[in-house]
Amino acid sequence: MLRHLILIPTEQERRILGPIMAPVVGGSVRLELCGFGMAAAAARSALLVAHFKPSRVLLAGIAGRLDERLAVGEACRFGQVSCHGIGAGSGDDFRGAESLGWLQWPGDPPDPEAAIGDTIPCASNAAAIVSASERLLTVSAAAASGGDVVARRRLFPGAAAEDMEGFAVAVACRLAGVPIDIVRGISNTAGDRDKAHWRVTAALEAAADLVGILLRDTP
Repeated sequence: MLRHLILIPTEQERRILGPIMAPVVGGSVRLELCGFGMAAAAARSALLVAHFKPSRVLLAGIAGRLDERLAVGEACRFGQVSCHGIGAGSGDDFRGAESLGWLQWPGDPPDPEAAIGDTIPCASNAAAIVSASERLLTVSAAAASGGDVVARRRLFPGAAAEDMEGFAVAVACRLAGVPIDIVRGISNTAGDRDKAHWRVTAALEAAADLVGILLRDTP
């Protein structure tokens, strides 16, 4: 039985994370790509979870910080993940699906316990030794400017970082009844597209270290 399924969005991230995680992969731990962006990540994660039937999923990769609570080059385990981009409007006029009265999944049959709105808790109890108080914001397109960041912080004041897969993978896990932890290395400040300022390798190394702690916490 597979205990831990580690999902990584892109081949670029896997090239760095794979060798670092190689000593823990094998036996009850498997590492797979889930794809880039919400659509691919949701579909691929659902297929992988159905195939491997893991006891737990860990999503690892990079993210951009939305404020200075998180340090570039370090990693964070997120306690919840929200979705931005599914709803109506844009910019300051954007309204999420849940605020419009549309649950992203109502439950089948309709069940308040199974329903999925615009935010999903995503930290398993087994990893309580690592703080998971921050919120991750999953977006369809990364922030391209400081103005984008300001707008997103206004709409989601509790969000500390943005990624493009977390909510999608969390939906796949929630529908399958599998707990998920999301670990993201903070590679850059959101809105800064100059990769000369990014610390991708340091961020992924920090993410790998944090995933290792979580794996040791739940053998």
